[in-house]
Amino acid sequence: MRVDPFVDVDVEAPSARAPQRYPNAAAALLAALKAQGVDYLFAGSGSDWAPIVEAYADPGLDKRLLPEPVICPHETSIVAMAHGYYLRTGRPQAAMVHVNVGLANAAMGMLNAASDNVPLIMMSGRSPATEHERLGARCEPIHWGQDMRDQAALVRESAKWDFELRYGEQVVELAARAMAIASSEPTGPVYLSLPREALCEPFEGPVDPGAMRKAPSSVPHPDPAAIAIAADWLAAAKRPVVLAPRGDPAGETGAALAALADAFALPVVEFWPVRNNLASSHPMHGGHVVDPWLEDADVVLVLDTLLPWIRNRNGPAKPDCRIIQAGRDPQYTRTPVHGFAADLAVAGTALTVVRALHGALRERVDPGGNELKRRRNQVSARIANLRFEAARAAEAGSGSPIGHAWVSHCLTQAMSEQVSIFSELGIPPQNLGLRGPNQYHQVPLSGGLGWAFPAALGAQLADRERLCVATVGDGCYLFSNPVANHQIAEALRLPVLVIVLNNGVWNAVRHSTLAVYPKGHAAKLDQVPVTGLQPSPDIVQIARASRAWAKRVEKGSDLLKVLRQAVRVVREERRQALVEVNTVAPY
Repeated sequence: MRVDPFVDVDVEAPSARAPQRYPNAAAALLAALKAQGVDYLFAGSGSDWAPIVEAYADPGLDKRLLPEPVICPHETSIVAMAHGYYLRTGRPQAAMVHVNVGLANAAMGMLNAASDNVPLIMMSGRSPATEHERLGARCEPIHWGQDMRDQAALVRESAKWDFELRYGEQVVELAARAMAIASSEPTGPVYLSLPREALCEPFEGPVDPGAMRKAPSSVPHPDPAAIAIAADWLAAAKRPVVLAPRGDPAGETGAALAALADAFALPVVEFWPVRNNLASSHPMHGGHVVDPWLEDADVVLVLDTLLPWIRNRNGPAKPDCRIIQAGRDPQYTRTPVHGFAADLAVAGTALTVVRALHGALRERVDPGGNELKRRRNQVSARIANLRFEAARAAEAGSGSPIGHAWVSHCLTQAMSEQVSIFSELGIPPQNLGLRGPNQYHQVPLSGGLGWAFPAALGAQLADRERLCVATVGDGCYLFSNPVANHQIAEALRLPVLVIVLNNGVWNAVRHSTLAVYPKGHAAKLDQVPVTGLQPSPDIVQIARASRAWAKRVEKGSDLLKVLRQAVRVVREERRQALVEVNTVAPY
């Protein structure tokens, strides 16, 4: 659904017209962002937006030269939608919110984007600095109350770069610099603060392409000497394992890793898969639990993985097991404490590392050799057993209440081949029949809750023909500001499927407490304190308030039928759907 400013535009091609006039610096900034490849401005407007609103309203400005505004009535949705859009397309987007109060709400989304290396141009207004005379000066009581000494401090720790606009003529170069920095490895969000007076300034001349010549840095490639050492170790290994839970939006890393794993019988484990790499049926997909693979591993390749295992629970059992840390930042310099072993640290993107290793291993290992055949048979047998156990665990939850793994199993039967699943303390990936890379996304390790529902909306905006599913716990659903998200889904005609697994408890807090105090006082209670989410609101009615198709399921035997109905509504009626599932604790 196109937003109003984009409905009535001159159909004459921009190239056939006289040079575009920009009424103010705000309009020039928007045009510069569009020229940088920004499709949408995910928007939460305020009094600081007056020059932005004026630019979109100007009848003399060709709106095709500007990003399309997507109105979101909450900042959680704004940033998460831009996040989800990138995961589907690989194209960084822009988001803008209202001064410090909007930015405070957006800070959690910035943390998620930084943790997930998602490039994003985050912008906010800035309370006017002047009290009279200048166009854009303070004119409302909030302009005094919202003033800050250092507004960027709200998001500086999660931003790769930040700047406050000084003069209107800077906007074109700043847009180019922001995009170049955000898109350079390690990718991530940047922040631009926009005082109203500067945006109101007149902008002289065109948006000059010459001022936007800011290419991102070239992709880092691994040191051939380091690759040679890693290849030597993997070639000599008897029980190697690869940990790789994060792919790229295009699926190139997943395709390269699938070929590497298949050629050299390397089991791949996706522990806490932020963006899945392998199809569930891949013969070397070792599942999502690291423990059984680390017990006898002699070489572990940790590929672009902040959390390979949890040190006080598991890890490589053999003291002589060699650990290769490889990725865009193998030291994880943004993380203050990261004590995981590294016998070799290889800098490079996951894709460049995998491709380099494949070439090096071809020179060292005979894919048809007996040793590799034996390992392939052993790994295949182990994987078959893990899949059998996962299927049995799912079947055990097919009654009432319904087990999370059974929800995964039923969704697999109901979903289409082209799917994007966003899980936030929702369904586990073990029983999902994913058909390729980049189909399953889990909330980033930063843990900013309320992410999955609006991220699915962003992915749906990027690909309206794809089945986009958000699976969330009841707490995460409430954190997501669901009324705002359902309103967005209806307003923009984004037919996402939301599955709410309702167990009436803040289960992440419960699990964390029992992990620290397994025999403590809380463990002896039926209801762990400070974790209850009862009484539960009528989640079905929340969705129906925005005309969604919605049902609650109490019995596992009914779930598949209801999910199929929901998918039909989404695919054929092009309407959002919600299924509330009565569940037990997830893991």
